[in-house]
Amino acid sequence: MNLLESIIRSITPQDYAARIAAEKRLGQLTMPHWALGRLMDLAVDLAGITRTPRPAVARKVVVIMAGDHGVTAEGVSRYPQEVTAQMVRNFMRGSAGINALARAVGARVVVVDMGVAGDLHDLAATGNIISKRLGPGTGNIGHGPAMTRLQAIRAIEAGIEVAVGLAEETDVFGIGDMGIGNTTPSAAIAVAFTGASAAAITGRGTGIDDKQWRAKVAVVARALEINRPDAHDPLDVLAKVGGFEIGGIAGVILGAAARRKPVLLDGFISTAAAMIAHQLCPVAKDYMIAAHRSAESGHGIMLEYLGLKPLLDLNLRLGEGTGAALAMPLVESAARLLTDVATFAEAQVSEAKR
Repeated sequence: MNLLESIIRSITPQDYAARIAAEKRLGQLTMPHWALGRLMDLAVDLAGITRTPRPAVARKVVVIMAGDHGVTAEGVSRYPQEVTAQMVRNFMRGSAGINALARAVGARVVVVDMGVAGDLHDLAATGNIISKRLGPGTGNIGHGPAMTRLQAIRAIEAGIEVAVGLAEETDVFGIGDMGIGNTTPSAAIAVAFTGASAAAITGRGTGIDDKQWRAKVAVVARALEINRPDAHDPLDVLAKVGGFEIGGIAGVILGAAARRKPVLLDGFISTAAAMIAHQLCPVAKDYMIAAHRSAESGHGIMLEYLGLKPLLDLNLRLGEGTGAALAMPLVESAARLLTDVATFAEAQVSEAKR
């Protein structure tokens, strides 16, 4: 049995007894019944995920999976491929968008090189970045498969290893991405699973114009026609039209679920990875929290497919885990409802008349 199989077998549903205990306490708090709405729903989920009505959520980490894509040769992005490596260095300097937001919410940022085309050897040598490289980027899905099936398995297992390695010192995982061109394979994954049209799913990514968008839609459609991924086989989908960092994110989700940790999905790319994780292990959805609805046109379709409701809708389209970071205070607030708010009996406050 390989690591992927063993992790999948170890993932169990949320704890029903902990959910019931949390619901009971929340229903007795000094406020009208369920007055804080979805924040209280989130509190119940946190109790179920962590197996306790007093969930720990203080230690937060955003894992950024980075990788390059051969499909950038098709002109699907406004930015050249070398920006991936340059942005990884920007993360390490602490001067990117995710660094600012992570500092604001008290989260660590961990960067993983899954297959960046640029040379990051110096960063890996100092231990400032986790290296799980599978190669200098994937193949061009507009002409053939992204990777081999063995690489797809290894990408997911690399993400599992990262999550398991961080789990002892982490209460809440946020996941993000860096990879120029990666909205194209993410769109292909979403089309493969949902059956929606390439035009309905494919967005503008880095802000491409109408002509570039039509060309990108055509690339997504061609990638699916050429590679013919099997929607009933998530490893086949990942191998044929995915990305190394997408597989890595799917692995982080599975690894966190196996360790009973909540995982905040970021936007379009991390949700494509969540679709892979869900297809491999449907129970893993119990541990997923949709941080926000992306400005990418197909993201709502993907969330609906997974049955997830986003916590925020801020017209975000940066990636990097920024949406996940922004949702972390909501997770902490939900947990505090269970630990910091008194019940009517504890506070000696009269309850509503029946």
